[in-house]
Amino acid sequence: MKKKIIFITAVLSLGIATMCRSQMQDVPYQATWESLSHYHCPDWFRDAKFGIFIHWGVYSVPAFGSEWYPRLMYSDTVTWGLNYYEHHVKKYGPVDKFGYKDFIPMFKAEKFDANQWVDIFKKSGAKYIVPVAEHHDGFAMYHTDLSRWNAAEMGPKRDVIGEIAEATRKQGLIFGLSSHRSEHWWYMNEGKKRNSDVSDTAYADFYGPATLFNPFDPKDRVPMSPEFMNDWLLRCCELVERYHPQVFWFDWYIGQPELEPYRKTFAAYYYNHARAWGKEVVINYKDQAYPDCVAVYDIERGSSKATKAYPWQTDTSIGKKSWGYIDGEENKTPNELIDMLVDIVSKNGNMLLNIGPQSDGTITAEQTHVLLSIGKWLDINGEGIYGTRPWEVAEEGPTHASEGSFAEFKPVNYTAKDIRFTTKNGFVYVFLLDVPVEKVSISALSTKAGHGVVERVELLGTNETITWSQKKEALEIGASKHYPSSDAVCYKIVLKKSNEQ
Repeated sequence: MKKKIIFITAVLSLGIATMCRSQMQDVPYQATWESLSHYHCPDWFRDAKFGIFIHWGVYSVPAFGSEWYPRLMYSDTVTWGLNYYEHHVKKYGPVDKFGYKDFIPMFKAEKFDANQWVDIFKKSGAKYIVPVAEHHDGFAMYHTDLSRWNAAEMGPKRDVIGEIAEATRKQGLIFGLSSHRSEHWWYMNEGKKRNSDVSDTAYADFYGPATLFNPFDPKDRVPMSPEFMNDWLLRCCELVERYHPQVFWFDWYIGQPELEPYRKTFAAYYYNHARAWGKEVVINYKDQAYPDCVAVYDIERGSSKATKAYPWQTDTSIGKKSWGYIDGEENKTPNELIDMLVDIVSKNGNMLLNIGPQSDGTITAEQTHVLLSIGKWLDINGEGIYGTRPWEVAEEGPTHASEGSFAEFKPVNYTAKDIRFTTKNGFVYVFLLDVPVEKVSISALSTKAGHGVVERVELLGTNETITWSQKKEALEIGASKHYPSSDAVCYKIVLKKSNEQ
């Protein structure tokens, strides 16, 4: 590993963006958009539909406010209604005496059991697992040769990512990971605005660069240095070689223009390595970091109003306030998340659902309940989720998901009149996003709609004979005597196309 890392560094220092081509024979991908445009999203990802995201790190020790505690503990600006700095000083002392690094020895992970975690995730119905390898704070949750600030040498003194990877594959699920390293360019800069340990040169390899500017103001932005971008690429490549992830998820800041050659280089490197492994892989990105045809677009805490041409993904969290564990978290209900999953899948998307374990490595009882409840629903209705593709119509009804990132904070109250569609193996699956109390009318399956003649209607999870009638204005389905779920329900429709009559 070390020899290869040194070689990559030398290549990048010469400004050569296609380093991987010189290392491998018969490599199809080069670090150009034209070459990378030959990528296609693998069927395993399109079939999986549902994955688990894991935000777990040093920030779970203070467990206050959000996973942005490492940055906001140095700022006395009230953020999201909270003064993190005031809380920190009151509970732990001045930030020049007790800084973020001082939480690391408290992060012991003494109850962490990767096999137990993955058992819960598998029972939830998830098909792939994506733990955060490094968050904005710069603490690596894996064994790395590139930083002493990692979970294998400090805190838990365990290769957390390695253990999750092994447990995930042991239980037949797909392993992925995420990197938020690019955000570290500026993330700790609040600590440079006051007397704190962030400015102590003894910890520059952890807190740095902490570049002083406002990352949310494009006019104030300071471009990343070549040294930082080389380091970013090296860390990404090390994760690929060490853990062979089949998903590599990136947060928003990789979209900066100066990082474009490195983004292309990484994609070629990753896709070529996956080819050598005999595996198909996915890069998740936000905003415009990659073209649609090169990787899989991800929407944070949001959705799409319409079916997208390319497969895509929503990342959201069970917790409404934070991605990492905090005291006093408010969690979404299983019903909210099931409705989101169905809506997303109907429009060619996947849902990556986050959990935030406590610092000792336990997943809370409430979040476990949510996961297992989703799993029980999928046991009944998963036939209409897994392996499906968008139907000719995605939805009908009065209520629509809000478009774009962070749109989930706008309340959406679905009813039994809100209907979503998927298809697989010639069947049409019709989801009602609440349990109906009267007959169901589906306009998209009327004779007038012209999608075909209904031959049979089944209700997943029951053997009940369903009464129905296909009319000019709608397919009408009689109310069931016993719906198998208190959440969304799914009808399986056998449809004969008009030209088959």
